Formats: sequence, C-alpha cells, structure tokens
Amino acid sequence: MLKSLTVTNFALIEQASIEFTAGLNVLTGETGAGKSILIDAFTIVLGARASSESIRHGTDFYRVEALFSLDENEQQIFDLLEEQGIGIEEGELIICRRLNRNGKSVIVVNNCHVTLQLLRKIGSLLVDMHGQHENQVLLNPEAYLGIVDDRSPEIACQLDEYRQCFDEWQHQKREIEKIRTAAAQREQRLDMLTWQTQEIKNAALVRGEEEELEKKISRLANSEKISQSVIAAYEFLNHHSKGNNGILAALVEVKKSLETISRYDESLADKTAVVTDVIYQLEEISTCLRDYGDALEYDPQLLNKLQQRMDVIYKLRKKYGSSIEEILDYYEQAQNELSVLENADFHLEQLTKKRVEQEQKLTAFAHSLSELRQQAACKLGTEVTSHLKDLSMPNAQFVVTCKQGSHFTAQGRDEVAFLFSANKGEVKMPLMKVASGGELSRLALAIKTVCSDHDAVSTLVFDEIDSGIGGQTGQAVAEKIAQIARYKQVLCITHLPQIAAVADRHIYIEKHAKEDRTVTTITSLDDEERVMELTRMIAGCDVTETAVENARQMIRFAKIKKEKW
Repeated sequence: MLKSLTVTNFALIEQASIEFTAGLNVLTGETGAGKSILIDAFTIVLGARASSESIRHGTDFYRVEALFSLDENEQQIFDLLEEQGIGIEEGELIICRRLNRNGKSVIVVNNCHVTLQLLRKIGSLLVDMHGQHENQVLLNPEAYLGIVDDRSPEIACQLDEYRQCFDEWQHQKREIEKIRTAAAQREQRLDMLTWQTQEIKNAALVRGEEEELEKKISRLANSEKISQSVIAAYEFLNHHSKGNNGILAALVEVKKSLETISRYDESLADKTAVVTDVIYQLEEISTCLRDYGDALEYDPQLLNKLQQRMDVIYKLRKKYGSSIEEILDYYEQAQNELSVLENADFHLEQLTKKRVEQEQKLTAFAHSLSELRQQAACKLGTEVTSHLKDLSMPNAQFVVTCKQGSHFTAQGRDEVAFLFSANKGEVKMPLMKVASGGELSRLALAIKTVCSDHDAVSTLVFDEIDSGIGGQTGQAVAEKIAQIARYKQVLCITHLPQIAAVADRHIYIEKHAKEDRTVTTITSLDDEERVMELTRMIAGCDVTETAVENARQMIRFAKIKKEKW
C-alpha cells in the first residue's frame, strides 16, 4: 500500500508531500490544476520514462519519493527484493528517483542503488495503473489472451508446461532446418573436416608436450654454454685457476683452524659444525656437477628432430588454436560434427520422429490449455456482464470466446475475442467495432473489478476512468470503485462528485500564482473542506446553501451505503 508520495520540482509542483490511506483516495481539482502531473510523478517513481522536460523551470533537478508498506500477501515483491539483496525493515519500502537537468538519473530503493529495469519490475508488483490508455487496450485483440489467463492460476501452471514442451519442439524444428540447410554444403564440409581431423590425428599430440619440448631444445641448443659453466663451477670448488686450492680445500683448512681454536676455547665449536655442514653440501654439489658434465653431450641430430616436432606443433597452432589443449579441443569438436554429418540422414530421420512425438505432446498440452481458457473465458464474460448491469447497462452482453487456431505459438493455439452488445436485441459484435468511450470506461472498470481479486498488487490507480460518464451511471461507477476499495487501496482522479462522495480520503489539487510563477498545491481535505469541494464539483461557482446541503447528503448517504457493505 502507498503510504506517502513526496514530489519536488516536478513540472508545476514545487514541493508537495501527500499521505494516503487504505481504501479509496480521491484526487480532485479544476481541469489543468495538476492532477495528471501528480500521477505522472508517481509513474516516474514506478519506472516510467523520465524526461528533463518535467524539471520545474529555474531548478536543476526533480525528485520523487514514494513510501510503501508491505504485508505478507505481497510475497512476490519480498522474493524479488531478497534476490536483489535489498533489505526491508518493518515492512516499509522507500523508492526515490532523482533526475538532474544534465540527464543524470539516480534510483534508490531502501538505500540501494538499482537499475531502471529492476525499478520497473518492482513497480509492476506494487501498483496497477489504469487510465484512459488502458481503456484503449480493450480495443487491441492481442491483449485479450492475457486478460483471460490472469483469471485462473491453473492456466499459469498449464501454460508453463506447454511452453517447456513448445520450446523443445521449436528447438527440434531449428535443428531439422539446420540439417536440411546444410545439406548443400555437406560434402564440402565433410572433406574439410576429414582433412583437418586426419592432420591433427597424424600429429599424435600429447597434452603438455610443448613445454617439455621447449625445455629439451633449450638444453641442447645451449649445451656448449652449459658445459663451460659446469667446468668453471667444478674448478672453483676443487682447483683454482692459478694453482691455488679450490673452495673445498680452503674450507677444510678453515675447519682445521676452528678445531684448533675449539681445543682451547669452546665458544667457536658451533661454528666448526656449520663449516663442516657447508663442506659436505659443497662436496655433494661438486659430485653432481661432475656427473652432470660427464652425461652432457651435444646431439645435433636430436636437436633437429625436436625442432622439427616444434614446427609441426607451431603450424597446427596457427590453424586450430593457440595451444595443444585448444588444438585437441578443436579436434574433438570437429570429430563430433563429422559424426553428425556422416550420419545426417539417420539423425534427420530420428529428429523428425522425435518432433512428431513432441508435437503430439504439444497438441495435448494445447488442448488442456484451451479447455481451461474456455472455462475462464465463459466465467469472465458472465461476471463482467453482471457488473455491467450494476453500472447502469442492464441489457449489456459481454461474451468472451476462445477458439483454437491452426498454429502453435508461445502462448498456445488459442484466439480470444471480446464480443459486446450494449442494447437488447442487438447482435454481439467485436468490441472495437461497437463500444463508445463511456461504454469502454465501464467495461474496463467491470473487467478490473472481476480481475483485481486475483492479482497480488495491493494498489490500483484509476486515472479519469469516469471519462464520458455522468448522472446515474456515475453513481454506479462510484459504488463499483468503492467496492473495489474494500480490499484494495485505490487512487482515483475524478471529476464526478458521486465518486468523490464515497472517498475514504479526499485530496484537493489546486493551481495558483506565487511570486509571478504558477504553482500546484496539494491538500488533504478535512470534513468541512471536503463538503465545499464536493459542492464546487456539483454546482461550480454557484455555491448556495442548497448545493452545500446536497453535498452533505451525498457524503452522508455514501457513508451509510459503505457501512452496509
């Protein structure tokens, strides 16, 4: 439920903060006062397209903030927020959207920055907007299927199963088309893949081989330098170039000197042990160098063989991948494709058989889906017709037909039509051909009344749904909206006093001059102010005692009716 809306620097609204209540919140005011501007601001915070043209002249930004309270029935919004890591404290959700004149937009939900796409998802779960545009949706047959589907949770479950089957059927169709399209190029592709796989196979590549080859080639190519270094290191350890003792002989002398010292002073005994360990380690290194040098030999034939092997690998890398791993991966893929091409006819036959079986399943799912839709369509037509009678259309007939078409789609095979007759004896015709503006408004309200008890959205917005309606019909529309407001929060922009009379909260929107500027102000009316606004709506400028009393009576009678409900 929407608890409050704060708007700053939006069009004619300089600063406004409005609190809303449960039930019916009515917004009234003179034409052009800014009622639609307020709704536009509200849609902005729900994810509508933002434009810098809406920033109030003389300011650099606009800001809209909405505070919602959530209850346990709105599990979808809780799940979505949890999935996005957005916390909720005490069941409150604060959405804030700011747009600067340079086009920079900031969207914050409970102190978390979010994308416009996520904001739209959140907004669609919080509020159901219904205005004159939505009335026109009734003239679009493509929207009818969705209206029928929303009437039954069973349809949603069946549609999910159908879509899974449909997706697999479509996948099989694409695979069959791919095989048939490739038939013309099949032989050429077969030849190329056969040659490529044979080339890689003949190379007999081994994973990790390349690194080992590089090490061997490096050792053989630099064997002379390695030999010289081994000899030099061995000589330094054992013989000095000038005939002096090598490092080992010198360390033996050091050890002897330390042992002599230790006989008279034990403080250097531990140093003797260290030198002894060093001698042992260097002797081991000396032995290793000698053995390594003895085993070292230069083999130009082996070096050439290894380099030729590296050339083979290098050529394959230029064609099939940057490493042996990638070449072998390509080889496996090419073999798989080769297998498919070599068995294309058999594969096509098997795939075609599977698709026939899948289409039988799809047909069964579509049939079950159609049965559910036909039941929902019949029920929708009956219920909407009943509500139309309450809306001063006693002879109206609204029929929803659902017939299977010839083609499968992601939505099934069904084609839905809305047929309507406003008067007794008239033939029911497609809605787009016979409904007037006022009839469309009442139809939209009747459908919304029927459907609203099935959706989880807790707030409905009616933007001048009373367009083209007046008199006795206006009273019927008012009662219908008030009944919806018994279990939904409703925000309703209206010019009808009948609707304003049944409000739980009445908000007045007024436009006036302030320091040579036009400003829209928004006020929540108390009981007496509400009477005077209702009087204005009834009598215009001709405010008389009779008009005031008439307004009081409308409010009084509305209250009595609501208490009876």
